Amino acid sequence: MNGPEEANLIPGDPARAASAKPRYRTVWISDVHLGTKNCQAELLLRFLKSFRTDQLYLVGDIVDFWEFARSGIYWPASHNKVVRRVLKMARQGARVVFIPGNHDENLREYLPIRLGEIECVKDALHTTADGRRIWVLHGDDFDLITKYHRWLAVLGDRGYVILLWLNRVLNRIRQTFGFGYWSLSAAVKYKVKRAVNFISDFEQGLAQEARRRGVDAVLCGHIHHAEQRRIGEVLYLNCGDWVESCTAIVEHADGRLELLRFALTAEAQQRQRRAEDTDADLDDLVDGREDALA
Repeated sequence: MNGPEEANLIPGDPARAASAKPRYRTVWISDVHLGTKNCQAELLLRFLKSFRTDQLYLVGDIVDFWEFARSGIYWPASHNKVVRRVLKMARQGARVVFIPGNHDENLREYLPIRLGEIECVKDALHTTADGRRIWVLHGDDFDLITKYHRWLAVLGDRGYVILLWLNRVLNRIRQTFGFGYWSLSAAVKYKVKRAVNFISDFEQGLAQEARRRGVDAVLCGHIHHAEQRRIGEVLYLNCGDWVESCTAIVEHADGRLELLRFALTAEAQQRQRRAEDTDADLDDLVDGREDALA
């Protein structure tokens, strides 16, 4: 299974629509950065509507209070719809757990706390259906720059915002010419040696602490680098972000874990719909010619 897929359904048939959605035991997302222009809120809303789940973990940096302090409040309707969707999922019975990150750290001093149907905690221990224990946290405590050199983190964040702006402009141009989504910022990170070393050190540090705690896996966010791989005897999972890669980690009913890349899935669906529309237009053209000749 490569990711959630949209079924061809009769419009206005909610029963069939609900039954066609994949059902997960657990879904993890992080680094949404609501309140910024780089947040892919429309894609995230499509993703949240594309499945059903028993549990939803929000693994930090869901709302970007850093951006509020820097540039003022930015909160379009699409961001409000994401929040409303999460609240609706909680009202309908999904367990929603929010683990604040460094960009929404304002809530940390009040933890643990319950906000309506949403549990807010510093970190969590999740047990999968097949009995594995996963330590869930945002991960910024293992980023030495964020932890000990806040001014450098803020400076780096400004540079990252510029890179994301370039990413947004590039993808608007690509969309104009019919090309799919491609993350410039992710490509730059993968090519820059220091960024690659930083990601590796971050992953190794978390895996080492997970081994010390005696858990089977560790799941985090923070570095905007989605991953699912084994480091020694520990499974390392990073659910990525919703400003560039648009990814999530899901747990299936049997406990199997999977990294979903929703932007790629959505692009494939868009290509398929364009192809179907083209085929339909050609069929209409052929039918019209046949009618004219008849």
